[in-house]
Amino acid sequence: MKWIFTIIGVFLIVIGIIWILQGVNILPGSFMTGHIQWAVFGAISAAIGIVLITRANRRRMPSRPAPR
Repeated sequence: MKWIFTIIGVFLIVIGIIWILQGVNILPGSFMTGHIQWAVFGAISAAIGIVLITRANRRRMPSRPAPR
């Protein structure tokens, strides 16, 4: 399950970067080019991707046995 969230996170980051570049008119050739709202959507997408990767790959602390 961890690798699925990692793949989805990487996908969201890549898509987010593309949307940001198109939104700020660096990557031309789309209906999104030059529309700042796509840069904002891209930043949100990339942030969600980073959160997914971080949460999927976080180490879990081993549980301690209950005191007697």
